[in-house]
Amino acid sequence: MKLPKEIKRVSVPPIKCQGIKTKLVPFIMSSIRWSDANGTWIEPFAGSGVVVFNVKPQRAIINDANPFIIGFYKAIYDGTITPEIVRDYLRVEGRTLLLDNRKGTDSYFYRVRERFNETGSLLDFLFLSRSCFNGVMRFNGKGKFNVPFCQKPDRFRQAYITKITNQVASIKKAMTDKDWIFTSNDWKQTIELAEDGDFVYLDPPYIGRHVDYFNHWTEKEAKDLAKTTQALPENVGFALSMWKENKYRVNGHIEEEWAGNVERSFAHYYHIGSTESLRNEMQEALIIRQGCESEEAQVIIE
Repeated sequence: MKLPKEIKRVSVPPIKCQGIKTKLVPFIMSSIRWSDANGTWIEPFAGSGVVVFNVKPQRAIINDANPFIIGFYKAIYDGTITPEIVRDYLRVEGRTLLLDNRKGTDSYFYRVRERFNETGSLLDFLFLSRSCFNGVMRFNGKGKFNVPFCQKPDRFRQAYITKITNQVASIKKAMTDKDWIFTSNDWKQTIELAEDGDFVYLDPPYIGRHVDYFNHWTEKEAKDLAKTTQALPENVGFALSMWKENKYRVNGHIEEEWAGNVERSFAHYYHIGSTESLRNEMQEALIIRQGCESEEAQVIIE
């Protein structure tokens, strides 16, 4: 199966996090070539999950260091969390958030945050993801979610709840009748599962960009990832998303560690970030194993 070159509508997942590839999905899917007839789509750094939810492979291994992201999507996959449960939860919590603000306080957001950090509730995780400052996902050294409130007490209006509910329904549909495995392991363990015919899509934390959302990513790990991936059997395809350059500098990591592969590029603007300096135009690179690229080389400028 050749992945479609054009996607009329990208399915957006309900969990928001920095670096989400929503605008890059058509570019990614039109740039690679892979058949899922006998292979498995593998994502060691699933993040928001936007790529796999649009590729919709029959078999997939979806992994992320953040156990709450994986737990949330696994709960949708096995039916523990449904669109109806999400809708009813957000109606109650959103109303409480609004009433709390009318009393002159925004403490309810922080009560939910404290509750989540104590219990790990996956629905609370969704609530925080959609009502925290700038959609940033950040955990402190003790693994506690610590992003402040977005200061929008009416965040969960009915239209917004419907939007999130529909997003849950959309990814539930993408998962239906699929053989997907959800894990929260080390990326090396996940990559080592790759066999002939599989395709590994990599979206690691960007080296040189302070956008980690759950754990710290070092230069050594970035180099280990490059070495490990390029040592995969030749019948395993791979593609890596990585920032290439912005108006301030060029990312030397690509040339140093990924030379010899096919490179495609795409320019877009980051809207999510904790500071204005992280919300600028960025040239993105997609590094693709030779032979796994689509026939037509292209540079897409938004």
